[in-house]
Amino acid sequence: MLYDLYQGYVDTLTPMQAAARASARTLKSLPRGWGDKALVRSLWAAQEVFAETKVSHVRPPFGIDAVLTPTGVVDVIEEVVDSTPFGHLLRFRKDMDVDDPKVLILAPLSGHFATLLRATVETMIPDHDVYITDWVNAREVPLSAGPFGFDEYIDHTIRWLGVLGPGSHLLAVCQPCVQALSATAVMSDAGDPNVPRTLTLMAGPIDTRINPTAVNELATSVPIDWFERNAISKVPWRYAGAGRRVYPGFMQLTAFLNMNWPRHIKSHFDLYTNLAEGNDGAAAVTRDFYDEYFAVLDLCAEFYLETVERVFQNHELPRGELEYQGRKVAPKAINRTMLFTVEGERDDICSIGQTMAAHDLCTGLNPYMKHHHLQPNVGHYGVFSGRRWENQVYPRIRSLIASRE
Repeated sequence: MLYDLYQGYVDTLTPMQAAARASARTLKSLPRGWGDKALVRSLWAAQEVFAETKVSHVRPPFGIDAVLTPTGVVDVIEEVVDSTPFGHLLRFRKDMDVDDPKVLILAPLSGHFATLLRATVETMIPDHDVYITDWVNAREVPLSAGPFGFDEYIDHTIRWLGVLGPGSHLLAVCQPCVQALSATAVMSDAGDPNVPRTLTLMAGPIDTRINPTAVNELATSVPIDWFERNAISKVPWRYAGAGRRVYPGFMQLTAFLNMNWPRHIKSHFDLYTNLAEGNDGAAAVTRDFYDEYFAVLDLCAEFYLETVERVFQNHELPRGELEYQGRKVAPKAINRTMLFTVEGERDDICSIGQTMAAHDLCTGLNPYMKHHHLQPNVGHYGVFSGRRWENQVYPRIRSLIASRE
């Protein structure tokens, strides 16, 4: 019912935004002397902001066509190397003959597309053969594809490490840090030759009992039945996944916005002001951010509910109770994979200590195989994007991977 109400709202708003977009084009095309007037620019800016502020359910392009390498600028070819109904394994292949270390980046399934990690990918391409998990919007996955839950994410991780082959490296950002550690433990326990050489966990909820954030407290404030009743909807009939139970991306986006509503209001007012005053560069930065931020995907209900219950409510991994396919996950089995954890000093989603908790679980690793980096002056997103990511966090990861080659 909730999804149907949302769809009705979108259907009502669409023609209004189309009219505003047409009006904005008309105002912008006025002859010189009219279009430059302050009142006209203000009207145009208001129409433009209203027309373009919308939620999208389609993955934006990565748009990484070329990168600068030590030998010069090279073209980058984005290609799908493996697929399931729920996701694609993307490779960013450099158009040059080089044998760089293979790195699999696990993108979170938390309401946004994998393109949220565009900066992470782009920074790593010059030195590595980069792959990423490109998850499909659950509302586009037919019911006949079956369920996708916590174990299925681990299945995909193990499968795609197998595609990369022996000697690859695994890097997880945010929520899938739990699955990354679990997959590495399962593979180590089984003697899988494709176990990663390094495991980098960035701002992930390994143990949310440590320094709980507002997000963690919300997850534990009500029983799991409450989330099932209030957060789960069925995909409307018009989509390929009609009837599939999902946690809608628009609900996750709403939750994120409510965490810092005044800042988002100010950002859109600043966007209007910059457009009206002709500050196109500043306006473009804001637009690019929100184009990505407002691109959302739906999560399969079983994955969302199992993650809330197993990671945030029951803390199964740090308590030694997490099971995969009926068997206990044993991080102590990891004995050949170098571990590197990264946290942000100002992270209000995954606080200090929650990711580093992985060190205490990996008792089979010698101390020299475990490393940690606390990045000063960054929040959650600054751990994997932005200037400090490029100049301070990434060099540590690059050195770690190089040391295991």
